[in-house]
This record gives sequence, C-alpha cells and structure tokens, in this order.
Amino acid sequence: MYRIKTMNKISAAGLAHLDKSRFQVSDEVENEDGILVRSAPMHDYVFPDALRAIARAGAGTNNIPIDRCSESGIVVFNTPGANANAVKELVLAAMLIASRDILGGAEWVQEQAHTPNVDLAPAVEKGKSAFAGPELYRKTVGVIGLGAIGALVCNAALELGMDVYGFDPFLSVDAALRLDRHVHVVHDVNELYKVADYVTIHVPYNSSTKDFINAEAISKMKGQVRVLNLARGELVNDDDMIAALESGRVARYVTDFPNEKIACIPHVIALPHLGASTPESEENCAVMAVRQLQDYLVNGNIINSVNMPNVAQDWSGISRLCLIHRNVPAMLTKIMTTLSDDGINVENMTNKSKKDYAYTIVDVNTRITDQVAGELRAIDGVIRVRVLNH
Repeated sequence: MYRIKTMNKISAAGLAHLDKSRFQVSDEVENEDGILVRSAPMHDYVFPDALRAIARAGAGTNNIPIDRCSESGIVVFNTPGANANAVKELVLAAMLIASRDILGGAEWVQEQAHTPNVDLAPAVEKGKSAFAGPELYRKTVGVIGLGAIGALVCNAALELGMDVYGFDPFLSVDAALRLDRHVHVVHDVNELYKVADYVTIHVPYNSSTKDFINAEAISKMKGQVRVLNLARGELVNDDDMIAALESGRVARYVTDFPNEKIACIPHVIALPHLGASTPESEENCAVMAVRQLQDYLVNGNIINSVNMPNVAQDWSGISRLCLIHRNVPAMLTKIMTTLSDDGINVENMTNKSKKDYAYTIVDVNTRITDQVAGELRAIDGVIRVRVLNH
C-alpha cells in the first residue's frame, strides 16, 4: 500500500486515478511515499524516510526545496502544459483590458447607475469616450518564452490578425513544431522589443530570469507599450516598471502577481493570480500529477521531473532496480559489476543524466535480495535504490 499525502485540495478528477486497493490518500497520512501539492510551502517540511516523490499540480515549483529533494533522492514532478490553455485565454483577456479600458468603463457605469438623478443611457453615450482604446488587429505582440503557453499565445494572436514575434533562447524542436510558421522567431530579444505594441512573458523564474524585464529592457521597447506578466511576479522589476509607467513609456502593466508596491500604481491592472484558476486547468494538472506520481512509485518511470532526468522503460524482467545516483564517471560500471558478481543477468537497462544527477533503471531476471540491494546502496555516489517486482 502506497501512502499519498495531499498538502492542498487536489481535484477529485485526479485522485480518482489512484486505485484505492493500492493507494491510501489523505492529508493526514504519515511517513508518506508520495506527496501531491499545489501551492503549500514546503521549504521547512521535514521529509519522512519513506518519501520517494513529490508531484506539483502546476508548473512552478518555487514552493518546493528542489536542491534538498535531489540530495535526498526525492523526485519532483510538475505538470507543464496542463494549464496552458487557461493561461493563454487570460493573456488574450489581458491584452484586451490593457488596450480598451473595459474594467474602468464597467466600474464607471456602476457608479453612474448608483448615482441619484442620473439618466443612465445619455450619461453613457456622453462619457464612453474616456474609456476608448486601440484594437488588437494588425498590432504586434512580442512573446518571450515559446513553451506550451507561449506557443498557444502566439498561434491565438495570429488568429486575431496580429503580427507575432517570439523569443526563446532555449527553443526546443518540439516547441518549434507547435508554432505557426507565420510567427517571427528572433534570436535577439531586442528585435522583439523594438517592434512590439504588447510584450508578454512566459519563462520559468530562476536566478537567470529574475528581473528579466527591467529598466534596460524597457528602454529598448516602443513607447506606450503594454506589458503583461502572467508567469511569475519576479520576472519584472517592480521599481523599474513603476518608473516606466510614471514616464508614460509603458502605457499599461497587467500582472497576475500583485503586491503592496505595484497594485496601487496608476495604469497597473492587478489580477488575483487567475492564470490557472479554471476548473478545467485544475483537473488537468491533478490528473497529470497523479499519473506521473503513480507511474514512478509503481513502475519507476520518470516523466516531467524538474530535478531528475526523464527515464521510462517497458518491463522486461522479474525485478526492476531504480537507482538515483550522482552523475560521475564509472558509476554504471560499478553497478553492473556488482550485479555480475552476484550472478544476476541484466535483461534491459536505461541510464540518463541531468546536470549533477543521473537515474538508472535495470530490469533483471531474478528477485533482488536485500543483500544485493545493500551492496548497491553502498556504492559511493548512489543516493537511493528502489526494488520493484513485476
């Protein structure tokens, strides 16, 4: 029986994929084998001995101590693309509300409607010009980050009749194939800045992307540009954005990550982190997270891990060894020598690395004894050994 701890409310559509005869799921289980989490903070969480994996029902993993997980041999999963459509739709809405003062207009109508002795219809006709703004059609949008969300935004913007520029220094082949051929992919973000009427950012947050949009970047943009940040608050430098709004260089700033500093600034449209807040997105993320966690615990396969390489292998033996180890020379030789010395024949083996860590799946034609597992654990550089039986 695998024990799964939920640290947030996880969609029932996802939990339904866990066989109750094999998985005990609760927010109260102890010494859990796996964790399902959304936004709960985990940096101070004490890992139990049994913990093998954490699955984040969402894309960002800033709430999870990735380095500590890696050192402990705990695989961390996320769900890239599961919420992509929800974010794409909000980006389209953000471009519209950044262009035409829809929110201000609706609020003004309510004020007029609740003001005594105001004849609403004539008042609306007289006052509507204060909320006018440009159309999206034939304007240029610059999309920074061309992953699952960025690609959808590019293609949808083309459908709206916009000219689309995209930038991604790490553009993968799969991501490139998702893009419509009419997207102008540039290799220098400054080419995007100088033509874009709208700039929207969709890159992960890390030390290299912090303050990606700052005073220098804004200085390269067109005047009266509209900037959208529905990815991570820290991707945009708040002080630099405030200065650009005050000077008029940025006409509107839409952020899904309000704070005390930015939320009350004129021409800022602050949303309450609505990017993935749809029932469809929550279900998609939960289903994806559950499936990945289940596949790892039962079969040892790793798909969409942020700290370990992706490795999946069809069963071809009686037992399966799953080894997380450091990515150092001669590790495979040591593993194979140990198995050979114990007279164990290897049916199939897959090994991949990711930066400092590597993961090896070995299918063998016999049951693995505790002694053999212990010998493998004793190899210098091996972090965790799991034995699965088919």
